[in-house]
Amino acid sequence: MTVETDLTALLKTICTRTFPDFAPVGTARPYVTYQQIGGAAPVFVDNTVPDTENGEFQINVWADTRMQAKDLIKQIEAALILETQFQARPIGAAVSDFDADVPVYGARQDFSIWSVR
Repeated sequence: MTVETDLTALLKTICTRTFPDFAPVGTARPYVTYQQIGGAAPVFVDNTVPDTENGEFQINVWADTRMQAKDLIKQIEAALILETQFQARPIGAAVSDFDADVPVYGARQDFSIWSVR
């Protein structure tokens, strides 16, 4: 298993329309996307490979209303904090977004996730 597999499974318990990187064109809202945006790369002095890894993941929610986006990102934050397959901690608070061209409301939040390598 990878952290992406575990993360996708967890996010789908909150929103079945969950995708890595981007959602297919025409996906019904609400939906969730996520991508790895960095992370820590531990290196040991004895040159052994660590048995855990870290990734910083941005979780994005897209919805028809501000309240729906806010509600979903809060549910995701709580679920990630409580998850036992990996350790996730918010890096900061959720950020609101809006795309007037669509129109669509969004919320995004970054998390540091430690998992088995």
